[in-house]
Amino acid sequence: MKAVIQRVTHASVEVEGKVVGSCGAGYLLLLGVAEGDVEGDADLLAKKVLDLRIFQDEAGKMNRSIREIGGEILLISQFTLLADYRRGNRPDFLASAKPDVAKPLYEYFGKKLEEGVSHVGYGIFGADMKVSLLNDGPVTIVMDTDVLKTKRRS
Repeated sequence: MKAVIQRVTHASVEVEGKVVGSCGAGYLLLLGVAEGDVEGDADLLAKKVLDLRIFQDEAGKMNRSIREIGGEILLISQFTLLADYRRGNRPDFLASAKPDVAKPLYEYFGKKLEEGVSHVGYGIFGADMKVSLLNDGPVTIVMDTDVLKTKRRS
């Protein structure tokens, strides 16, 4: 799984001109599910996302998690995060999981996020979506479960 986490003051997503999901201060989270991903990957990523300390404390340091600030999340599925662009100029998306695997994992991941915050808004899986946001900072973090599963070298 790959995720792009943007710290936002607010975000929303429209499908066919109607807002289908939104959040206040917190994260806009784009999620790509890769071939071979399992619920354990979603568990690992959700924990890291919920514990990530990128919100300011009283001293102005990024030292608070989304849980600590009572933040919200807008979760959008985005298979294009798994683009392979190494050959030619047209990316392929063969590394992304097929919809029958990706959609349940996307929904499972969302449920794990709901365990840690008061509100999770959603896009519509597989739809053409228009996303609006006000990036706060800007702060943008890219996470990959393959990297999370690799031990850091000292």
